[in-house]
Amino acid sequence: MKHLGPREGERQENRIASGDIRDGYTRAQLVRRSILRHRDIRGERRPPEHPEIDVRDHVLAADWSDIVRESGPDLAHNRRGMGTSYLTQNSNKRCLTLNLKDTRARDVLRQLARDADVLVENYRSGALAELGLGYADLRAINPRLIYCSMTGYGQDGPKGKHNSYDPVIQGISGLMSTTGTAAVSPLKTGAPVIDYASGLSGAFAVSCALFQRERTGQGQHIDCSMLDAALTMMSSLVTSYLFSGHVPVPRENDLDQAGVSGYRARDGAMLMLGAFNARQNRRLWMALGRPDLADYGSLELQEAHRDEIAQALRQIIATRSASEWEAYFDEIGVPAGRARTLDEALALGQVRHREFVHEFDSAPGVDRAFAVPTAAFRYLHGGPKVDSPPRPLGADTDAILSELGLDAGKIAEFRRDGVV
Repeated sequence: MKHLGPREGERQENRIASGDIRDGYTRAQLVRRSILRHRDIRGERRPPEHPEIDVRDHVLAADWSDIVRESGPDLAHNRRGMGTSYLTQNSNKRCLTLNLKDTRARDVLRQLARDADVLVENYRSGALAELGLGYADLRAINPRLIYCSMTGYGQDGPKGKHNSYDPVIQGISGLMSTTGTAAVSPLKTGAPVIDYASGLSGAFAVSCALFQRERTGQGQHIDCSMLDAALTMMSSLVTSYLFSGHVPVPRENDLDQAGVSGYRARDGAMLMLGAFNARQNRRLWMALGRPDLADYGSLELQEAHRDEIAQALRQIIATRSASEWEAYFDEIGVPAGRARTLDEALALGQVRHREFVHEFDSAPGVDRAFAVPTAAFRYLHGGPKVDSPPRPLGADTDAILSELGLDAGKIAEFRRDGVV
């Protein structure tokens, strides 16, 4: 197994349980203080470390925690093997399945929550409360619990009871209306950006709540909305519209300033320029032999003369390949980059230098090498890491139930009755 991320520093073990709600099975995460048992995902003892949290499940996992994933069995998925979406999110986790239709399973979740730091759930709003597992119910058990609810639209309001997914939120938020061309719009982004923005928002909220708890000693209920996350990603457009009343429209690869837009190079590739401020703008035009355009340094002048500047750039950029221009602009200190495919981006020396990808030789249910992302940041001391590959659904159910004090006979009963 190759460890491509930073490995130094100690961590305080947390246990996070996460999962899906399918056919009554739980979809929740628990970040749990392991007070007496400090073990890694394989059950081996390791020293205590400072608390750490993940961003969208996999960042939470990659950063700091021994994770218990609670989810409902998906037999067809297991027969096919673990898919890439599952592999992306579930490193560093132990997997427990619970059927929350059964009161005994709900009792197990309460036991897990009793000494938990954080619970993250993405049920329909109010669904866990209907099962006696809402914030008020678990707060009575553990007043210090940070309880994070993640839904499409929030816990209340006209759409509070409605479910949603990334592409739906991309559409309803207006994000798609700003993407594409005049002829091809609305247009969804290629990656599930709202899913990840929502996860990042939730992780940030949880981190803040943990810090707040250090001051107050009190837990917190966090209400995260995918719609809010989408609108937050468009904050500059939101403010601009509310100020001017102008509804944003798709502009392909153009911005208000021609120096911060995209241009076709000689080889047909797209070059994205970032000559934004006055110094960069002057440096750009002096290097390109057009000192007359270097005087358009302010944002106001750049916008007023946009057509003139854009026409000059189209003609000049078309004289070299995008890669040649990227190297040239790097040398003179003007931000620029050739638009790449994902495989080209992952092959960048900078990505390798940052050790963004972690490689596994194999995993249970996966008989080949594969790699997963870690996190978008590093620490001077310690930092994100991946200890163990994703575990199949339910792989750690027996071990976790045993840790909660259930004997082999009771666990067998739970399995026979469909509790787990």
